[in-house]
Amino acid sequence: METASSEKMKEINEYGKEIIKLLQLETSPVAVALVPKGAEIPEGIQRIKEKMKHCQMVDHVRKTKEEFYAVLEDQACKGGAAAMGLGHMPPKLASGEFYYDKLKHFKTMEASKNTLTKVPMVEAESILATLYAPLESSSFVPDVVVIICSPKQIMLLTQAALYKEGGRIETEFAGKQSLCSDAVAEPYLTGKMGITVGCTGSRTYTGIQESELTVGIPAKMLPDLVEGLRAIVGKAPAH
Repeated sequence: METASSEKMKEINEYGKEIIKLLQLETSPVAVALVPKGAEIPEGIQRIKEKMKHCQMVDHVRKTKEEFYAVLEDQACKGGAAAMGLGHMPPKLASGEFYYDKLKHFKTMEASKNTLTKVPMVEAESILATLYAPLESSSFVPDVVVIICSPKQIMLLTQAALYKEGGRIETEFAGKQSLCSDAVAEPYLTGKMGITVGCTGSRTYTGIQESELTVGIPAKMLPDLVEGLRAIVGKAPAH
């Protein structure tokens, strides 16, 4: 997480407004920042008032446009919290037992653990808090921007991301730990866009639709991404 001048924040907020207009998004892109241990939570941001899962927080913010922060105690899903560096992965999740024995998602315990050990994770207990806000009105500089939208809108974001330098989008997912690991931890750690199909938890406990996918975009990509969207989709309406 970095601090920024009012001019920088105005630029970031404008990117949020422009992305909404160019993509015709029905909900807001969500700014997410990870506050490292030893750093301070920015003044003026209120702590979330109720315990939620990270995926619920993202879904809540994109619809209500609220801004808040959450610490480990506020995260109802400890697996999601661990993926973002707030704590440690619960033993039954880390071992593969939860997905093998309870959800029956794997033929063997080894297969389950083989997937869980490859989940991108920020270093345990390195993060003090997570900040959430709609990108168009965020008061802080995000590390990652999470957008929940249609496959076509993901296509346009992909094309926009490649507009300047070309190449291909490299992303990986497993239908596990999606909004926490795939959409936040992976872009945070790699600096690359992370596209994810969702997971059982995020599709059970949120209002994410069957027709929606999720993308996590490192904030440093915003200038080039918006430039690409302008060229591919067209100029945003005057505002």
